[in-house]
Amino acid sequence: MGIDPGSLCTGYGVVDAVKGNLQAVHWGSIRPPARKPFPDRLKYIYDGLTEVLREYAPDTVAIEDIFFAVNAKSTIKLGQARGVAILAVMNAGKSLAEYSPLEVKQSTVGYGRADKRQVQDMVTALLKLKQKPEPLDVSDALAVAICHAHSHKMTERLSEAFKR
Repeated sequence: MGIDPGSLCTGYGVVDAVKGNLQAVHWGSIRPPARKPFPDRLKYIYDGLTEVLREYAPDTVAIEDIFFAVNAKSTIKLGQARGVAILAVMNAGKSLAEYSPLEVKQSTVGYGRADKRQVQDMVTALLKLKQKPEPLDVSDALAVAICHAHSHKMTERLSEAFKR
């Protein structure tokens, strides 16, 4: 499962790796009501992710790390939303992997400076989806899951190579 945290919209995507092929299982977004106080929005995100984790029971979860934004207040809110997402994952007893936006884009698009639309297009192609996942936070979350699947597969190969 991949998570793209955000205080206004948190994207998530569950991907299954079957015999080397990636399949999208479920994806969506959690959008807390904007009129609610910020702590209530964080709880809304936590509760939403907890439900997804319970329903789809992923083996592992990957989350996108924070990028550095110009607006410090936005970065702090993003960090708090990310912390809530991490807490939901840890309370669900799942292992957690973290990837920078650069790593996610490099893994899915092949270019670390790709824009969100390029990521969305590549996620659509890699997962053979009939429609582009919307909003962009969802395609970003699926990209995080793809990144982890690629990274995990490489780690397994290296582990096997060193056992010989």
